[in-house]
Amino acid sequence: MVKVAVLGASGGIGQPLSLLLKLNECVTELSLYDIVNSPGVAADLGHINTPARVTGYLPADEGLKHALTRAHLVVIPAGVPRKPGMTRDDLFKINAGIVRDLATGIAQHAPNAYVLIISNPVNSTVPIVVEVLKKHGVFDPKKIFGVTTLDVIRASTFSSEISGTDSRDVRVPVVGGHSGPTIVPLLSQISPPQSFTQEQIEKLTHRIQYGGDEVVKAKDGAGSATLSMAQAGARFASSILDATVKGKAGIIEPSYVYLEAEADKEHCANLKKTVDGLEYFSHNVELGPGGIHKIHGLGELSEHEKKLLAAAIPELKLSIEK
Repeated sequence: MVKVAVLGASGGIGQPLSLLLKLNECVTELSLYDIVNSPGVAADLGHINTPARVTGYLPADEGLKHALTRAHLVVIPAGVPRKPGMTRDDLFKINAGIVRDLATGIAQHAPNAYVLIISNPVNSTVPIVVEVLKKHGVFDPKKIFGVTTLDVIRASTFSSEISGTDSRDVRVPVVGGHSGPTIVPLLSQISPPQSFTQEQIEKLTHRIQYGGDEVVKAKDGAGSATLSMAQAGARFASSILDATVKGKAGIIEPSYVYLEAEADKEHCANLKKTVDGLEYFSHNVELGPGGIHKIHGLGELSEHEKKLLAAAIPELKLSIEK
């Protein structure tokens, strides 16, 4: 029995994410929680003929407790979306409290679950979840993940538009964080190898970093990246389930993680040294039965990428401290 809980299931990301999780045949129980509409979303999804039984919960009658109890995996897309003119700092003021309260629920009712954090700003919400779980004495660094997969999906899509290759076959490591200048695409490490001019690299980098703004503008005030984010979240959730339930080895996904999750202490020290002592950073992460099996290093960086990294680190420090 594999129970997955989605916290914030009625929102712009939550609904398509819940649909994609309902289609994942590894999931036998899908538990949806939100402050409104979750029973309706659950009823709608419940008509789809895949194995997962779907239930929806509201805050009344200990809904969060029931949604989380026995959860193997918890995905958090809860919070307000970014609107035109809003900064991630504006988002923080609203979403930080929402995430803190949901993390308290996880600590109390699903302390052993794997937790995927989508709620923005991810650079700050992941540390919030970690500190709440620490406070309750149930923190396992190998089980907490900030979902940065959308940056990698965008990097594959945008680079393929230039090279003409199939975007499904392209992988670009994207490290750092999950906002603007903290997003560092390592185009020098693109697989399969491709060559870009410096001008193309700079334009691609900017588009990957600010792809979210592109969507906010195109939706003209009606929302932010919801469908692509839902697909990114479902992809990462599927990878976690493949590693922790099916026992598949060698799965590597990018994620914003607590670097102390790396079991090899010498490697952990080196990871932190390369990012000026940061405790949190997005790396390629190898998944295993316990969650994080290994955090991969940055590899060889181009001069351009070294400059991007240098610009990202101070921003990340501020987000983590906040």
